Amino acid sequence: MARTVTSRSATTQGKRAVSIPAAGGEAGLNRYLTEIKKFPILAPEEEFMLAKAWREQGDTDAAARLVNSHLRLVAKIAMGYRGYGLPVSELISEGNIGLMQGVKKFEPDRGFRLATYAMWWIRASIQEFILRSWSLVKMGTTAAQKKLFFNLRRMKNQLDAFEDGDLKPADVTKIATDLGVTEAEVISMNRRMAMGGDTSLNAPLRDTDGEGQWQDFLVDNGPLQDEIVADDEERQVRHDLLNEAMESLNDREKNILVERRLSEEPKTLEDLSQVYGVSRERIRQIEVRAFEKLQAALLRLAGDQRLLTAT
Repeated sequence: MARTVTSRSATTQGKRAVSIPAAGGEAGLNRYLTEIKKFPILAPEEEFMLAKAWREQGDTDAAARLVNSHLRLVAKIAMGYRGYGLPVSELISEGNIGLMQGVKKFEPDRGFRLATYAMWWIRASIQEFILRSWSLVKMGTTAAQKKLFFNLRRMKNQLDAFEDGDLKPADVTKIATDLGVTEAEVISMNRRMAMGGDTSLNAPLRDTDGEGQWQDFLVDNGPLQDEIVADDEERQVRHDLLNEAMESLNDREKNILVERRLSEEPKTLEDLSQVYGVSRERIRQIEVRAFEKLQAALLRLAGDQRLLTAT
């Protein structure tokens, strides 16, 4: 199956559509690159008139000529993204989509050439395709992160930092500063790009003669499931004991203890003295007595609990 680079409406009016073979390999790509050279580059006046005809009259034949005359520009831009491991033919196809969007929105009366305007649409389309295809894990969600993804290789080359492993701290700092991202983002992106995109967990490790796989060395640093269950049970037991021990307090003691020690925003002695109409020292005494009674009740209940467990 091939992907056409001219619009459907253009082909229905007799314009020859150039297609990129989906699985044609190097030969198919070379054939396509040879074919697009047959479309002439438009003179500024001719480009202006065609753009006016498309924008004001909806002339699809004029739009097709504008697209075809800039296919070489798309191919040139797409070649600059070959280092991301994706087929050049697919990069060109995505760039052609961006080109057609650029032609659709081009305003000739602004005084600049279509190539100057369309190149931004072409690059954006190719870059979005790379971000979608390079990894199953979403990446580059902000403008700064996208800038990091597409400039990291160039900056590492400038810093002579293409050795294996993590970047030097000084290099990380410079890249983060120049691109306006955090150092953690630079380190993370460098590691992901060093792996060349997604890696299968079943892929053999190079240092183990094919006997080991990546998944064999994965470690879950989180707690074990039985530990989680045990912690939840213990937390529930403590909660139940506390509730039961609170019953040993009268209403005033319970309220003061809760407001002073069990609340997210504890009240002051002054606040509670106003509520109960007593001095701050009296509130402090009630709090201390309530806490001592609560401790005694908890120790008694915990002892009873151990006796029940033992039997």
